[in-house]
Amino acid sequence: MKAATASFARDAAAARRLSIVLVCCCTLSGAAAQVLMKVAMASFAPNLVAIVTNWMLMAGYALYGLNTLLMVLALREGELSMLYPIIALTYVWVTLLSYTLLREPPNAFKNVGIALIVIGVAVLGRGEKK
Repeated sequence: MKAATASFARDAAAARRLSIVLVCCCTLSGAAAQVLMKVAMASFAPNLVAIVTNWMLMAGYALYGLNTLLMVLALREGELSMLYPIIALTYVWVTLLSYTLLREPPNAFKNVGIALIVIGVAVLGRGEKK
C-alpha cells in the first residue's frame, strides 16, 4: 500500500511539473504571437485577401491556437491557482521582445512592472512547495 501511495505521489508531482512547463511554453508562444501580429499590422490592408495572405498575421493566430491547446493540456493536471499567474510572464516576454526586436524605448515604469511580475510569480512558486 505504501509503494502505491509513493508511486501516486511521484506521478502527481511529475504531472504538476509538466503542467508548469506547458504553461511556460504558453507564455512564450503567446508573446511570439503578439509580436508577430504587431509586425504584421505595419503592412495592414483592410481587405480580406490581404489579411488572409499576411503570413505573419496568420502565424500569430496559429501561435495563439497553439497557446490555447497547451493551456488546456496544462490545466488538465495542474492547479489553476498556481498555473494561471504564470501566464503573467507573457507580459515580461512581450516587453523584452518589444525592447529588442521592435526597438521600443524602455522606461522605469515598464521595468518596475516586469520586476514585480517576476517577483510575484516567484513568490507563488515558493508557495507551491509542501
